[in-house]
Amino acid sequence: MATPEIDTLLARRERLLGVEVPTFYEEPVHIVHGEGVWLTDSEGRRYLDMYNNVPCVGHGHPRVVEAMHRQTQTLNVHSRYLHEGILDYAERLTALHADPISTAVFTCTGTEANEVALQMARAVTGKRGILASDSAYHGNSTEVRKLSRLRNNDDPEYRGFPFPQRYRPLQEGLSDDELAGLYLDEVRSGIADLQASDAGFAALMLCPILANEGLPDIPAGFMPRVTELVHEAGGVFICDEVQAGFGRTGRWWGYETSDFVPDIVAMGKPMGNGLPLAGVAAPLDMVNAFRKRTRYFNTFASSPLQAAVGMAVIDVIEEEGLVERAAQTGEYMRDALREMQEACEAMADVRGDGLFTAIEWVSDRATRIPDPEGADVIVNALKDRGILMSRAGAGANILKLRPPLVFEREHADHFLTVFEAVLRDTQS
Repeated sequence: MATPEIDTLLARRERLLGVEVPTFYEEPVHIVHGEGVWLTDSEGRRYLDMYNNVPCVGHGHPRVVEAMHRQTQTLNVHSRYLHEGILDYAERLTALHADPISTAVFTCTGTEANEVALQMARAVTGKRGILASDSAYHGNSTEVRKLSRLRNNDDPEYRGFPFPQRYRPLQEGLSDDELAGLYLDEVRSGIADLQASDAGFAALMLCPILANEGLPDIPAGFMPRVTELVHEAGGVFICDEVQAGFGRTGRWWGYETSDFVPDIVAMGKPMGNGLPLAGVAAPLDMVNAFRKRTRYFNTFASSPLQAAVGMAVIDVIEEEGLVERAAQTGEYMRDALREMQEACEAMADVRGDGLFTAIEWVSDRATRIPDPEGADVIVNALKDRGILMSRAGAGANILKLRPPLVFEREHADHFLTVFEAVLRDTQS
């Protein structure tokens, strides 16, 4: 039962923000403080944060807070004035990417970054048609939200295709090479459909790890081959790194886990550790095509404050070895979770990269029927025991684990102990 305090806050929220503003959990949590991987509610109870990639180097990291404080005391203006800070940050950020990605356009949110990426692809190709996974999510603007759940979208400029996966493949019993070929045929069909329309084919947009689709195991070779296919069709490959980037996968970028190089990269949440900072990186000629066509300007982007905080985030990731830690701690946790699978029928699959793990929750392993209600029971039971996580995926049945990068083995051990106890109590 929700407390009177929670009921009061929910009533005020609905009156002041409107109805249908989502919250997590059957009984929402009133969070008042965050530090590292921990959040604290209004009654002083601590929760291990297994969900947030916004504060990617931890809630309230002192290095980031100091950079923010120092810069706001000194100067913060928009980009119509010259300032070397944003240039230094752009140089450092793009140097982390593969060649020929060399130039940046800064925004405040991942949605804005994906919007810029779409406009850039259209400026470069002169076409408008966009292809994406049929279970994707890339943001909330009027244009970008057209990419969400494309199986139900009849917009003539957008097409969806079944996302590549091994767990529920298009056809059973195939090798990775054969399965990748089937999914490539679906992409090829979508491209041909757009090319035959007035829209033409401008771009394919994908998250490199298909995070919102449920973090599936992608058939080996699919990403490099689909990149080649897109280029042969005269399009560009937009990589949405909002969830996958900044060390989340145990590599700097999600595209590194599948050995391909996109044309345009959109980045978001983790860049500012809570400060609104996002952006797009691409080759200079693509950025210039976009700039000339749109004369893009964003009052709060490309600012000295964004640059100072963005630099501090990269400093922390590099100096604390967080990319390597994400790889090691994530694999340690997945190994332990796989050991639990034998005793829990509902845990059908455990997969992921770095500090991003998906647990496939099903009602029947043989038929692989998704069990979103059962997954919700686990999420709420964990919340009641001080672990915050969520569920996601095309079937809303994926237990989604995505803690801040400062998550260490001791935190993994704490989660695993609580998770095992929840399994005993809910699955017996």
